[in-house]
Amino acid sequence: MLLDFFRKNKKKSAQKAKERLQIILAHERVSNRAPFLDDLRNDLIKVISKYVDIDPDDVEVSLQRDNSMEVLEINIPIK
Repeated sequence: MLLDFFRKNKKKSAQKAKERLQIILAHERVSNRAPFLDDLRNDLIKVISKYVDIDPDDVEVSLQRDNSMEVLEINIPIK
């Protein structure tokens, strides 16, 4: 009986956490911009600039979603 009491709370807590995660994921899917894109763009500029000459203002990173498929598009013009 006592163990059942604690197990029920765990299930409820886990279920609530799962629901919250689903809401967050759904929100990110609906939003036009993924939160990591700016960091990814900055990291790419740092790494690629070590090897070739690029203009950081011309670097484009975008994430497009179409139904169940996601496409990460990176455009880095080289000088």
